[in-house]
Amino acid sequence: MPDANEIIGYPISIFWSHEDEGYIATAKDLPGCSAWGKTRVEAIAEMEDAMMAWIEASDAMGRERPAPSGND
Repeated sequence: MPDANEIIGYPISIFWSHEDEGYIATAKDLPGCSAWGKTRVEAIAEMEDAMMAWIEASDAMGRERPAPSGND
């Protein structure tokens, strides 16, 4: 599994979802990668795990990893 250093630079967006009654985190550079949490902190922690899993799956499929866009 990738380590936490491999997700540095990938921006995370967080928003409140009334429908899901929690915070949703997404990463624009990693299509389909998202996470949910009751709090913003929980959503970020879950997102970091989701991002590492996304990268691991992409690498396993032999796909080129998207470059992080940073904080553009």
